[in-house]
Amino acid sequence: MNKIAPWIVLGLIAVLILMGVSSYNGLVGLSEQINGKWSQVENQLQRRSDLIPNLVNTVKGYAAHEQQAIQAVADARARLAGAPGPAAKAEANNELSGALSRLLVVAENYPDLKADKNFRALMDELSGTENRIAVARKDYNDAVQVYNTKIRSFPASLFAGMMGFSAKEYFKAEEGAKAVPQVKF
Repeated sequence: MNKIAPWIVLGLIAVLILMGVSSYNGLVGLSEQINGKWSQVENQLQRRSDLIPNLVNTVKGYAAHEQQAIQAVADARARLAGAPGPAAKAEANNELSGALSRLLVVAENYPDLKADKNFRALMDELSGTENRIAVARKDYNDAVQVYNTKIRSFPASLFAGMMGFSAKEYFKAEEGAKAVPQVKF
């Protein structure tokens, strides 16, 4: 029996090492998947950000005296471009969405602008981009959920902390997004 005990100990050590390597590789894969999904969110945010100057310039041509709404969009776009990390990007994205909404309210006051083919084309592009952003955010949040679940589950939780893996942040909706908007005629 004394000859078997060292082999049992070595077998247990080998199993622990294999579990550690497997957990590490799985967590690295999930972390990289999150990074890829986040890149897609950033790509779509950049796409929207690139469309905005054209939209602003189109509105400027029709509504030159609406400078405050136009400037708010430009400022929010700049904040989004400089925001680091998911939480700051989410907050800057919410600001930009609000500024765009206010700009579109201004556009409603100009029937000629709404009829302009460039404005309509830009609005279609912007609408499509907003949908792409929503899909990219969902994909990112799904990947974060899988990763966060993995690092909190046994046995990966034993290795995750030791290997420097920590929970990732979700891309969250702005406060008040759940409230039903009021439509008044």
